[in-house]
Amino acid sequence: MIIREVEFIGSFEHEHQCPRTNLPEYAFIGRSNVGKSSLINSITGRKDIARISSTPGKTQTINYYLINNEWYLVDLPGYGYAKISKTARKKWAAMIEKYLLTRKPLKCVFTLIDSRIPLQKKDEEFLDSLGDNQIPFVIAYTKLDKVRKTMRNTNVSAIQEALLESWEYLPQQFLTSAVTNEGREDILNFIEEINNN
Repeated sequence: MIIREVEFIGSFEHEHQCPRTNLPEYAFIGRSNVGKSSLINSITGRKDIARISSTPGKTQTINYYLINNEWYLVDLPGYGYAKISKTARKKWAAMIEKYLLTRKPLKCVFTLIDSRIPLQKKDEEFLDSLGDNQIPFVIAYTKLDKVRKTMRNTNVSAIQEALLESWEYLPQQFLTSAVTNEGREDILNFIEEINNN
């Protein structure tokens, strides 16, 4: 897939404010500071579509990007960020849950997992909730450029083994790097295949 057009549609605090459309949607989510904004910029081929910050928790709304006038890339707030109030955390969690459970055009959730560290409880809990609610998802391992080549397979395998303790099998997975654009074409081809079916 060639990205010809990327249009920022808007930021929304509630699912019911999101665009009324039948175009397919692909949501991106992960723990705060997992590299989500960088990966979105890599996928779209734009340097500043999603705001990158050294401060986790910058994404606080449901952000919509229209790609090639054919599908939406949806940037969701990160989960598991502790340095905000309990009220704000509950608000974010409710907003994310409502979107995931009720958004009919949603085709797949790209759950981002940091390849540099062991599987985190928040990641495991989030994936379990997707499974419990039968929400289609895939896994994208991020920041592969920050892992020594000799450790890449070891790290990813350890995460997979941890997940397989509670999962019978795992969904499709992507190895990504926003620095080298690794995984970009694989993700876009995956989206294109779903759109064409």
